[in-house]
Amino acid sequence: MDSALRLRLAEENDSLKIFSQSEIMDLLNESRLVAKLTSIEQKNFLSRIWTLLGLAEIPSAFELDYTKELLHFINKQIATEAGFSYTGKVADIVPCYNVMLFEAYCRLCLAHSKEAQAALQWIKNYQVFDRSSETTWPYDGICKHGGCMKKVPCFIGIGKTVRALITYQNFAEEPEVTQLIQQGLDYMLEHHMFLRLSNQKPISSHITDLMFPQSYVLSFTDIIYILGKTNSWHRPEVLPVRQLLMEKQTKTGGWKIDYSYTYAGYVPFDTKRKDSEWLTNLFESWLGAQPFEN
Repeated sequence: MDSALRLRLAEENDSLKIFSQSEIMDLLNESRLVAKLTSIEQKNFLSRIWTLLGLAEIPSAFELDYTKELLHFINKQIATEAGFSYTGKVADIVPCYNVMLFEAYCRLCLAHSKEAQAALQWIKNYQVFDRSSETTWPYDGICKHGGCMKKVPCFIGIGKTVRALITYQNFAEEPEVTQLIQQGLDYMLEHHMFLRLSNQKPISSHITDLMFPQSYVLSFTDIIYILGKTNSWHRPEVLPVRQLLMEKQTKTGGWKIDYSYTYAGYVPFDTKRKDSEWLTNLFESWLGAQPFEN
């Protein structure tokens, strides 16, 4: 097991505090995954975003000089007064990139930074969680990528936002955030978390794929995270999710990566060839050791 995963599981089990700061740094320095992430030669805005998202999944990665350099760049070039924009322009803010970076900042202990709070305010003011609401966001960047905020709101944006807000709640309890999570979760549950209402087929590409870490697509991993963290795993609406996860379980009792996003700066944490240690261990943490027992 990579030492970065040891740190993540300790965090998931609320036992990270048993490690001293020097022990944590030793584990970070021993990690082959951390070494791979911190050796990437950055080329553009997006590559920096993907590398930061990967590092953010590893506890205490904010202590690394490489991470600090990435954060400095993102604060200067990608964060805006209104939220995170993958181009650095306010007009190009879209839900998925804004919330993915917001979640990364939360994991990097920056939930209360001005950059993260600007992203949170964007969510509170402009994110739509159902078909009966319309956003008041004045720019058209949200309509360039499949219609993030048209009459039928982008399911990816809703799912990514719910996931990010769940992570934020580990650092700050806000009634308004709790309400937004429930609102988004209710909408997702109406769709059994991943199925179209019209034909009961998957809503988007890769929504039934397992991957880690996240990318701009809404993946089956994201759905498992949301259900586990909201204690919704055994709700009746979730039966199709449970059935599909059971079908994906390997003969050795684990799960494999289905999809590896390909772009400069993005590093999949495991290969497709064998059970993913990250997915298998995190699913047990999120869902329990026997996820298919009632």
